[in-house]
Amino acid sequence: MGVSTKFLIISDTHADDIQLNKDISADVAIHCGDLNEESKINELRKSLQLLKDVNAPLKLVIAGNRDFTLDVPTFRAKVAEAIIALEPELVRREYGCYGEARQLIDQTPGVTLLDEGTRHFNLPNGAQMTVYASPYTPSEGGGGFQYLPKTGHQFDIGEQVDVVITHGPPHGIMDFSQSRRAGCPHLFATIAKARPRLHCFGHIHEGWGTKLVGWRSRVSEQPTHFTDIDNNNSKVIEKLSNITDTKYDTAEMRLEKLEIAQRLSQRGYCSTSHCAGDDQPLERKQHTLFVNAAAQGLEGLLYQPPWLVQLELPLADRRG
Repeated sequence: MGVSTKFLIISDTHADDIQLNKDISADVAIHCGDLNEESKINELRKSLQLLKDVNAPLKLVIAGNRDFTLDVPTFRAKVAEAIIALEPELVRREYGCYGEARQLIDQTPGVTLLDEGTRHFNLPNGAQMTVYASPYTPSEGGGGFQYLPKTGHQFDIGEQVDVVITHGPPHGIMDFSQSRRAGCPHLFATIAKARPRLHCFGHIHEGWGTKLVGWRSRVSEQPTHFTDIDNNNSKVIEKLSNITDTKYDTAEMRLEKLEIAQRLSQRGYCSTSHCAGDDQPLERKQHTLFVNAAAQGLEGLLYQPPWLVQLELPLADRRG
């Protein structure tokens, strides 16, 4: 029997002035990267204060492409390649010394920065959780933790993993950006094989929302969202177009969306639960819950609330 576990998931806060509902409590809080806008040290301090105020015994953080000071080789390259030579004192004052951003996170009580790889946790609620994390996203640009789309990236997600935390989405799932899919095909293929309980991310702000995906019984040789998702056993829980205006909306639809957005703003989060006994229970290896928790809106406003998700995790073996 599983242990009901509550996750508070947020991403892409970009050092905005965010006020989380202080009544929210969770077993695990997750930030999926882009704590910063320009990776300045004072931005990071601001974002860490936001996390410190969250009521959760375990707070997990990964970097995003905007958090380039956590990617020291990229940080060094940016300084070296600046068109106008940068004074070392200016760099230290604005961005911190090399390695200072990580040190600041490591010194923040209750907050754990995850490097790429797999970690195991025993939670105070009696559950055990295996997490795979990766900050890497595909891009031709010069942000932190990025790889060329044509070369791809190896995501070593084992079948025992319960929760996957990445900065960017898998290809085909809540990844539309400027009318094209921007997610990573390599990430999708690995997720389709591992089938974790939960995969949370951000990066693509327009993709905010949650989808419960049902998998087909057989994994394709080269999995894609066309071949491996069972659409008859999948459901979009929420998406951005349900709470924001589109050009196709009638006046009545706009009013309804405004009322929904106002309720979410007052409550301060969206929620979904997929435990045994719920209307849509998550069945291990048959479903994965995907959450795009990008918080910053397209106009720089926080109108995309964090997610409060309830799932079951295995009971921890506390013998010995």
